[in-house]
Amino acid sequence: LGVIPTPGVAYLTDVLGADFGVMLSASHNPAPDNGIKFFARGGLKLPDEVEDQIEAQMAAQAADVAGAGVPAAGFGRVKDAAHEAERYLAHLLSSIGADVPAAGQTSSSLPLAGWRVVVDCAHGAAHHLAPRLLAGAGADVVAIGVQPDGLNINAGCGSTSLAALQAAVTEHEANAGIAYDGDADRCLAVDETGEVIDGDQILAILALALHKAGRLPGGTVVATVMANLGFRLAMQEAGIDVVETPVGDRYLIAAMLTGKYVLDLHPEDIFWCTADPGWVTGMSYGVIAPLVHGVSMIVDEEEFDAEHWYRVLQDEQVSVWYTAPTAIRMRMKAG
Repeated sequence: LGVIPTPGVAYLTDVLGADFGVMLSASHNPAPDNGIKFFARGGLKLPDEVEDQIEAQMAAQAADVAGAGVPAAGFGRVKDAAHEAERYLAHLLSSIGADVPAAGQTSSSLPLAGWRVVVDCAHGAAHHLAPRLLAGAGADVVAIGVQPDGLNINAGCGSTSLAALQAAVTEHEANAGIAYDGDADRCLAVDETGEVIDGDQILAILALALHKAGRLPGGTVVATVMANLGFRLAMQEAGIDVVETPVGDRYLIAAMLTGKYVLDLHPEDIFWCTADPGWVTGMSYGVIAPLVHGVSMIVDEEEFDAEHWYRVLQDEQVSVWYTAPTAIRMRMKAG
């Protein structure tokens, strides 16, 4: 795939039907800290214990000098698929209703039309795609940190060192600035004055904008337990519910798997979950999974009543319904 952001490897592992995805990266660290990130089929992160097993096996093979040579199954083949990065770029632009623009093509209807945006790519994986992505969204782009030499990744630039971005924003009189880390799976931003916009603020901005546009499923945003009080108060004032998860994206991914493979949720579904969200299954199936899949959810606080439930299922044209076994038995008893 060539030089590409870590989320691009995850996405292409899925859409290309690959058995495995591998990213060589130092993430937000200096080049000497280069390591390997693995993705399973579907572009999902491997569990920690599986990564530990892989590491142990590789260490054992490295120590077995006698076992070196041609693998029992023979050598594999390498195919240049750097062009697949265009597929990832098109996927990102499609999320805002845009296409990959032709050279010199602009449109006043694009979300960032009229904006000047500085992007700091940390001399890393986003150095080629990020400027094109922002330009495709209509921005006048000033790109810095886009000359990787294999050693300068994250060196005095990117999301771990915002001074260069702040200076460039004021110098170019930009409306905003975005800084990625080395493998571009995280970012921070600054406003037109160079003031830092942190992760909680970015999440709040996105949640409020989606809520205003009627595109925030269930009027709910998912954040980790590290989200600050200001964020929670802002969401409360806007009438947006906050669902907490432990730190780490694995918990959201698990919920996405639940929705994809167990509930088979799709954006066009009308989903109703009558399981108590106080239980793990109720939270995973009833809140997080439908949110990450963007389905329409039925919110009904009535106690169990068989006739009422039948009426909701019929009137709301529910296509996916999840409930507890106890509720099924109660419905069978009620007839």
